[in-house]
Amino acid sequence: MRVVTIASLGASAALGLGALVVAKVMLPAQGNVAQAAGQSPMANAVSVVVASRAIKYGERLDAARLTVVRMPRDAAPAGAFTTVAQVLAQDHGGAPVALTPIAIREAVLPAKLSGPGARPSVAAEIADGLRAYTIKVSDVSGVGGHALPGDRVDVVLMRDLSPDDTHKVIESEVVIQNARVLGVDLNADPTSNKPASPNTATLEVSVKDAQKLAVAASLGELSLALRASGQAEIETFAPLSTRDVVGGPVQSAPSASSARPRRAAAPSAPRSIIKIVEGEGA
Repeated sequence: MRVVTIASLGASAALGLGALVVAKVMLPAQGNVAQAAGQSPMANAVSVVVASRAIKYGERLDAARLTVVRMPRDAAPAGAFTTVAQVLAQDHGGAPVALTPIAIREAVLPAKLSGPGARPSVAAEIADGLRAYTIKVSDVSGVGGHALPGDRVDVVLMRDLSPDDTHKVIESEVVIQNARVLGVDLNADPTSNKPASPNTATLEVSVKDAQKLAVAASLGELSLALRASGQAEIETFAPLSTRDVVGGPVQSAPSASSARPRRAAAPSAPRSIIKIVEGEGA
């Protein structure tokens, strides 16, 4: 019995000694491998300037809104700033203005900032090869003010082709389609979500479409048709006239005098004629 006990104790001691050897030799080696694997991506890291807080459209940047983080070179956005001083030197030492909202921890890129000394302007939002063209609208023709910067619209022309006052002929035609709204009145903030009664709408169009709008504005009244988000299809629409809506030109109503039926003339009654002749003895 004592022999069995001594053997058990010897075996336990041997196992404990083996575990100690493994802990001393193998685990540090594995830790070094894991540490090397964890540090290898950051060994090739670069500095990137990000927003330390959310930056709104039109805000002027300062050092309090920016910070520098380290990230792997492959994950860094192309053209990103590496120092805060670079960002604040966009205007030869003057702070730039945010042309688009920048989220916290989002990289600050040159395309998101205004040029030297610039305010947030529509010019910075226009895509290459396109133009900004402004048309006059009202609260009705401007979609009740619901067309906001960043939305897409079609432009419809309505003109009066009546040949005279007795025949009313109105024609409508889609002039351009899928134009991006750059601004409504003086509001160019793409994050704006408050509809307002508009007086003008500035659209992003091609040069040819700008010419179409210039001609169309002299022919009649322009109005906007708001597109659904993500809808970019270009369709073919024929002009629509009064005849297509009500089945024909609207005739002027007859006047009251012409509409009143005439009374037939009453037949004349026979007349008796009395002839008086004066003479002698009469």
